[in-house]
Amino acid sequence: MQRATHLKSLCKAFAVAGLLAVAASASAQKAQLLVYTALETDQLKAYQEGFNKVYPDIEIKWVRDSTGVITAKLLAEKANPQADAVMGVAASSLALLDKQGMLEPYAPINLDGIMSQYRDKKKVPAWFGMDVWGATICFNTVEAQKKNIPKPESWQDLTKPIYKGQIVMPNPASSGTGYFDVTAWLTLFGDKDGKGGGWKYMDGLHENIAQYTHSGSKPCNMAASGEFLMGIAFEYRGNANKAKGAPIDLIFPKEGLGWDLEAFAIHKGTKKLDAAKKLADWASSKDAMMLYGKNFAITAQPGLAPPLPNVPKDYEARLVKMDFNWAADNRERILNEWTKRYNSKTEKK
Repeated sequence: MQRATHLKSLCKAFAVAGLLAVAASASAQKAQLLVYTALETDQLKAYQEGFNKVYPDIEIKWVRDSTGVITAKLLAEKANPQADAVMGVAASSLALLDKQGMLEPYAPINLDGIMSQYRDKKKVPAWFGMDVWGATICFNTVEAQKKNIPKPESWQDLTKPIYKGQIVMPNPASSGTGYFDVTAWLTLFGDKDGKGGGWKYMDGLHENIAQYTHSGSKPCNMAASGEFLMGIAFEYRGNANKAKGAPIDLIFPKEGLGWDLEAFAIHKGTKKLDAAKKLADWASSKDAMMLYGKNFAITAQPGLAPPLPNVPKDYEARLVKMDFNWAADNRERILNEWTKRYNSKTEKK
C-alpha cells in the first residue's frame, strides 16, 4: 500500500515538473522587444493590450521618458544600440536618427493607409506616423478670476506684462512638446540664425516664464492644480485634465499651432527583426489608429479619430507647416541657442 502511495506521489511530482517545464519553455519562447517610447504612461497599457490580442507571443518591455531624453539616449547608444524599436517618439527625432543611419527601413502592411504627409517620404520608409500631437495652452479660469487676469487669444498676448511669472512651458531640449513650440515660433515669426522674429518673440515670452519643465505634460498639470495660471502643453494632456474636472480652458492661439507626429521606427541592428516588424504592422493598423484616436484628434490614417471635446473642429487646419527634415537638421543649433538664452529658468532635475 505504502509503495503504491509512493508511486502515486512520484507520478504527481513528475507531472508537476513536466507542466513547469512546459510553462518555462513557453515563457522562454516568448519574444521580448525592448521598445523606447515617449508615450504617456496612461496610454501604454491599452496599446500593449491591443498588440498582444494579435501577437500574444511577443512581450514588450518599455523604456519610457520624455522625447528629448529618449532621443539623447538613443544617440548616446549609437555605437552599442539597445532598443529593438522606437514607438511614440517625435518624427523630428526619428528623422534625426535616420540621418545618423540608425533606423531599419520597413514598409508595414498598412503603409498605404497612412497619409503621405504623416510618413517618411522614401518608398521604403524609415519611420511612419501614428498620430499628431499639437500645442495648446491650459488656462486656469479660477485663478484668472481671482487675479482679474484676462484670457489670452494669441501667442503674442503671452508677452504682455500682465502675465509676468504666470506661465510655465516645457524645455525643448528635454521635451518634444517644447521643441515643436520653438520650431513653430521660428516658422511663424522668423529664424535668421538667432536674430529673427521668433527669437525676439521668445525673448519677450521668457520675461513672463516662471519655469521651464522637463515634461510636456507637467505645465498643464501645474495649471490644472492652480500652481500657475497657465501652462503651454499639448492637447491630449489638456483634454484629459479638463475631462477629469480641472478648472481649465484650452486655448489654441490664432497664429498657428506647433505640432509633431508620434511616430514608429525599427532600430537598425535589432536581433528581433521579425518581432519588430510585427509591432510595426500592428502600429500602422486601423485597430491601432482607433486606439490612438481615443487620445488625439488626428491619426495618420484618416477618418478614424472621433471628435475630441474641447478641441476645435478645424484643428488640423491650424497646424503650422512643419518640415521634419529641417527640424532634424537644425536641432542642435536651435537647442544650443535656446539653452544659452533661456536655460536659467529650467527646473532642477
